[in-house]
Amino acid sequence: MAFGSFDNRNSGSALSEINMVPLIDVMLVLLVIFLITAPLLSHSIKIQLPQATSEPVQQDPKTIDLAIDAEGQIFVNEQPVALEDLTATLAPYSKDQPQPELRIRADTDTRYEVLAQVMSRSKASGLARLGFITRPGPSTKAAEQDGEAKPALESADKAEPKPAQ
Repeated sequence: MAFGSFDNRNSGSALSEINMVPLIDVMLVLLVIFLITAPLLSHSIKIQLPQATSEPVQQDPKTIDLAIDAEGQIFVNEQPVALEDLTATLAPYSKDQPQPELRIRADTDTRYEVLAQVMSRSKASGLARLGFITRPGPSTKAAEQDGEAKPALESADKAEPKPAQ
């Protein structure tokens, strides 16, 4: 849109200036509208939040130690128990709140069948938390530092590939 002037000097040329006054008026009107409506948009409900301390509640973790030796003999808290009596022995512990964790330690030569029966009977007694205790083996880095290397890895590294037949 071209604007002309009223003097005769530049009668054929158009002004190339943008009139900023209407744009500033619109901006100010919008600013006033936002200043008025912004406080109305923030709704707040006054509530009283509970106060809590940052100290953790100290609870003694209750555990039941169950050990199985290589012959399949079962010990609950260091007391020998027959497999048939295991459900009755563990049932009173399931009523405790919070429920204790049953920690199973089994010998490496223990048959899996005995371990499966122990887990089944502990579930039947109502215990829901079950854990296994293992002994950590030597780490790979510690074995390499001691100069011990696994023979299977050495033989695999030294073996030459066989040609395909």
